[in-house]
Amino acid sequence: MERFDLVVIGAGPSGYAAAMRAIDFKKKTLLIEKSKVGGAGVTNGALSSKTWWELAREASAFRKNLKRYNIKAPDINYKEIQAEVRKAVHERKAMLEEHIDMLKNSNYSELLQLKTGTATLISNNEIEIVHGAHKEVVWADYIILATGSRPRYLPELPIDERIVMTSEGIENMEDFPESMVIVGAGVIGCEYATIFSGFGRTKVHLIDKGDRILPFEDEDVVSIIERNMENNGVLIHRNSRLISMKEVNNRVEYELEYTDGSQEIFNVEKALVSVGRVANLEDLWGDRVDISMTKRGIFNNDTQTNISNIYAVGDLTADISLVNVGELEGRYAVEKIFGKPNRKLVYENISTIMFLSPEVAGVGLNETQAREMKIDYKVVTQEYSTIPRAIAKRNTQGFIKLLVTNDDQMKILGMKVVGNNASSAIQAVAVLISMDKGIEELAECVHPHPSITEGIQECVRMLMGKSLFKPTALRGRLSCRRCVNGVYEDIVF
Repeated sequence: MERFDLVVIGAGPSGYAAAMRAIDFKKKTLLIEKSKVGGAGVTNGALSSKTWWELAREASAFRKNLKRYNIKAPDINYKEIQAEVRKAVHERKAMLEEHIDMLKNSNYSELLQLKTGTATLISNNEIEIVHGAHKEVVWADYIILATGSRPRYLPELPIDERIVMTSEGIENMEDFPESMVIVGAGVIGCEYATIFSGFGRTKVHLIDKGDRILPFEDEDVVSIIERNMENNGVLIHRNSRLISMKEVNNRVEYELEYTDGSQEIFNVEKALVSVGRVANLEDLWGDRVDISMTKRGIFNNDTQTNISNIYAVGDLTADISLVNVGELEGRYAVEKIFGKPNRKLVYENISTIMFLSPEVAGVGLNETQAREMKIDYKVVTQEYSTIPRAIAKRNTQGFIKLLVTNDDQMKILGMKVVGNNASSAIQAVAVLISMDKGIEELAECVHPHPSITEGIQECVRMLMGKSLFKPTALRGRLSCRRCVNGVYEDIVF
């Protein structure tokens, strides 16, 4: 029986990161993957959907620019777009595989192995690997479970991945549908609504059980996203409940009931079901392995399960299901096993981005969360129309919003940026949150000009009463307020 210091089950983002961190410690490591290196984060998840989004954003901007000059936009070829997405996926997957192959000819050659097959824990240290007719058992001092997740199925819906699809089936369509309904108005559902409406070839319907999409977001964020969706032809079914869905003549017929009791039937070409994901746990361990579970996933304490030598990372746990978080957890688990992490694993400074129109990036708390936690805070907002870079790009839709504690220290609670280049503007704030710092460090930074990040500096200066533009003079574009016990008041210096 071959023995390893560490066996990582799953070569998606978290498992791959864990294996690479393990060889830093000069530990003999086995990485097991049953399907494709890179996992859903590459093949039918983050990379592929974001490539679709980038291409849709370019197509939408191209149409708008041509319209400015009264030029008719050419037809968009679905096959060409699909081929470009697949090319991006292949590039990333090939690079990951090439990296592993090249390690075999380096000073890591004795440390890392990749095996293809389905892995099952048959004891706390033994893993059976099945690949076709071949079976083998290996021994691991430590094990990291990183098998990822898949789209959640609703048994009452006729999901066949051809007409009624999840994010896995949608990759295999033959052409842009003339119409599509999306079940689920969370981040993924809204991203796909943005993608397909952005190409201008699909009438998108979006089912939302509440009175607005993205209920966890602040109203000022949601209002921009909803307005842009509807301007792109998206029909948002607010306050609605899906009663039934069935395939009729190779199309989708669905019925909704609204909160006022009324009902309505719609007919579209395709349906996308986007109601979350479920962890890949089936047959992952046998009866001799007693891993504790919670309602939301594998029980873990700082990535460690109730079995001291077995760890779980990524989508298997109850933490945030994001690629960057999975990679963070994978590396952290290895550092906890073979070393001593510099600090405890925290999630307060995790940066996020929603690929909508416009993009939305954030870190830390938003106002909705702060109010729910009954935290008093100061909040400053600056619209893109006051930022030179946004003006130069001829797109001033969006804003920067910064939340700090309602005291003299003004420690950063969170930030949200809505608009072009939003994701490039938040990292410095994420670092300060992790350091539990206030805002003074941001006030005196010298930013490149013109840049979107200059808006962050101006937000900080507003909070300190020394901004270039005064919110009392540019009401509607700038605001500086405090929220105490849920009640807002303007801050006047």
